[in-house]
Amino acid sequence: MDDSGRPAVDTPAQDQAGRTLTAASPRQPVGTALRRYPIVALTIGAGMVVAGLMLAGQEPAARWVASAFALSVAAFQSVGMVRGILKGRWGIDVLAVTAIVATVVVGEYIASLIIVLMLSGGAALEDFAAGRATRELTSLLARAPRTAHRENPGGGTTDIPIGAVEVGEVLLVRPSEVVPVDAVLLSGPAVFDESALTGESLPVERQTDSPVSSGVLNGPAAVRVRAVAREEDSQYSRIIALVREAAGSRAPVVRLADRYAVPFTALALALAAAAWYLSGDAARFAEVLVVATPCPLLIAAPVAFLGGMSRAARAGIIVKGGGTLEQLSRVGTAAFDKTGTLTGGKPTLEEIRSTSLAPGEMMALAASAEQYSSHVLAAAVVAEARSRGLALETTETATEHATNGVSAVFSGRQVLVGKEAFVAGRAAGVEPAVLAPGQMAVYVAVDGAFAGTLIMRDPLRPEVPDTLSALRALGVAETVMLTGDAAATAQFIATEAGITRVEAGLLPEDKVRLLHALPRRLVMMVGDGVNDAPVLAAADVGIAMGARGSTAASESADIVIMLDDLGKVAESVRIGRRTVRIAVESIWIGISLSVALMVLAAVGHIPAVAGALSQEAVDLATILNALRALTPGRQRH
Repeated sequence: MDDSGRPAVDTPAQDQAGRTLTAASPRQPVGTALRRYPIVALTIGAGMVVAGLMLAGQEPAARWVASAFALSVAAFQSVGMVRGILKGRWGIDVLAVTAIVATVVVGEYIASLIIVLMLSGGAALEDFAAGRATRELTSLLARAPRTAHRENPGGGTTDIPIGAVEVGEVLLVRPSEVVPVDAVLLSGPAVFDESALTGESLPVERQTDSPVSSGVLNGPAAVRVRAVAREEDSQYSRIIALVREAAGSRAPVVRLADRYAVPFTALALALAAAAWYLSGDAARFAEVLVVATPCPLLIAAPVAFLGGMSRAARAGIIVKGGGTLEQLSRVGTAAFDKTGTLTGGKPTLEEIRSTSLAPGEMMALAASAEQYSSHVLAAAVVAEARSRGLALETTETATEHATNGVSAVFSGRQVLVGKEAFVAGRAAGVEPAVLAPGQMAVYVAVDGAFAGTLIMRDPLRPEVPDTLSALRALGVAETVMLTGDAAATAQFIATEAGITRVEAGLLPEDKVRLLHALPRRLVMMVGDGVNDAPVLAAADVGIAMGARGSTAASESADIVIMLDDLGKVAESVRIGRRTVRIAVESIWIGISLSVALMVLAAVGHIPAVAGALSQEAVDLATILNALRALTPGRQRH
């Protein structure tokens, strides 16, 4: 049993306060709630016994029952207090235990029962508030499909666990069912609700052979799909893993409250002692401590941070921990990758400049090699070749040289595709391409000789200027581009975007080195590719663009933006700053009201019982204010 009176249970994924994060469930019946919070049940039972004894005229017996029960709870709470002191954390539990003992000693046994109920009921109140705060996260877990309908060769379907689905199998997805694994649509056109994944509220129409992501909701007609990934490799499974990681995060959000715990405790004890000394009445000591119970400090920060995480999830932003929101609130520098982050990540071919081969032949060889690269430009080259109907070759002797290019051998012909420096270092006669602003060149060599270039263009995302303007308005003073692309192309995109500093031609390790060399402000890094994973992990806050992008980037990042919208970066910062502001506000509301009540109690204006009830109102005020983190609020920028 934990210090709040709840059974201690090992759980696979828990929220900031230690509760298991599972699918949202209907409201629990009273009996179930009382079993979950046994001290609450025992306190209610003790109160009923005390009330019965008082009605029967047995006040001495009522006093003894209430006092014995309250002291038992104080002894139980003191175990957690001692453990905290041994770990270097003290202040919060001292007030609770001292208040219970003091009220018993001065004969305020009704007040002692109210304090016990307030403390034990605080756990239930916090769980209720946290349940509201994590509603968006738990809804993602609730949608996770568990079975799939596999088509049988002879007709009909068989229900199987989604973990048993193999690549290539044909599945039936019935109306209003969730697509179980990543697949390709066989029976198009069809309409899907993708709002849970992307935040897009309108239904999306997909055609035959279009990719369909796991986790999307099928429309009014049954569809047939072919699985292209197993459950563990599908998009929704990755999102669920991110949500569970967010749930299991033990972020240091409680430290926000701990900053105030010791001075608040010292102030309360000092006021209580002064009231006793000046009045000569020991009851004043108890009355001050009754209104100084620490529930606002215990509850406000975790509820606000959980609310902020849930608010972000509703906007298509998965935040892996409350500590990330606190870091976001202090970010001073924003660094961006270029391709796929500042640009759309869907380059188009503008020109084939072939020096020795037929343009189609050079394109086919280049695309055949680019099949073995994970770079965005490589995917664009392959897609363009296929759209032209070019036949692509396969090989077992292809090597990707991270961020530089790829080498492969097809039917005895050695093909190099990539950056100018990469190809020039391995082939003769490479000629630098003359490029218009914003163009990029992919260099191709065959059998050690320069074969030509593919001229590509990847335009700036339309939302980039507004996003950077919003970040500056939010206090992000410096913007930086860290890219592996050529300096001329990078500078053109940076000028269009309004970025103040450009670092081009970088390897992944160079990005990490330059990130660490930036002026000592908290740095946020935004990227989407495999090569961005190291720098995302090294940044104070790493943001990966799109759960559909690189798994490595999503795993390394602190935040994953599920919608392909760079504007969500500014919204992340806005949510982080608002969440921290609300958490601090809530703590100060609790402290201010408690101090005001302590002063009134010190001069004898608040009896112990009235003080205990007043403190419960303070708890409600702090929780209600902390839950404001769930709402968008007024945008100042």
